[in-house]
Amino acid sequence: MFDLVAKDVWTTARGQRFWGLETGTRMTVVRLADGGLFVHCPVALDAPTRAAVDALGDVRVVASSSLFHHLYAGEWMQAYPRALFCACPGLPQKRADLRWGHVLDGTPHDLLRGDLDQAEFTARFEREVVFFHRASGTMICADALLNLSTHASRSTRAAAWLMGNTKPGKGWLEYVAVRDWKLGRRQVDRMLEWDPARIVLAHGGLVERDGGRVLREAYAWL
Repeated sequence: MFDLVAKDVWTTARGQRFWGLETGTRMTVVRLADGGLFVHCPVALDAPTRAAVDALGDVRVVASSSLFHHLYAGEWMQAYPRALFCACPGLPQKRADLRWGHVLDGTPHDLLRGDLDQAEFTARFEREVVFFHRASGTMICADALLNLSTHASRSTRAAAWLMGNTKPGKGWLEYVAVRDWKLGRRQVDRMLEWDPARIVLAHGGLVERDGGRVLREAYAWL
């Protein structure tokens, strides 16, 4: 159900279609120092998933950190009413039907401050907020580093080829996605200060080493 990618960091990958294309999606769970759980980009909460999550600890914070990672937030709100539900900028307006407890920015909430750093990537149209787990050196993102080039679906790989998406964050789509290049450069530089050892992507394989180099090369054009 869950794959351990670093100490106290787990992921689970699921199928997911976006605009008719199978992109897959990945949820990340981080066990905080106090034993509580931080859940990033929640997936559908079926019974096996809930049992696996509950076996890891108590859900404290759930983050929908991109404008496109909100589909299952309502299920989690019903299941974990005492958790803090965080939305990226703009998502509370997009999903006004849900009760968000906090809007993400460049400063970690008090519940996360001891374990995670975060940085805005609002220069992109997704208005994402990216996280960094200090203890394991793991950067956690939703759409900031898309990589569909190795997807199991032939049609998805073909779409990636058309977009020039040959590596994480590569491709002509990024030139369109980043609407403010100067702001984007400053925000990427903030992430580079972390010098992540690895990067968890929501769409594509994990970057298991040299995360800082991969991020730097992806946005060298900014």
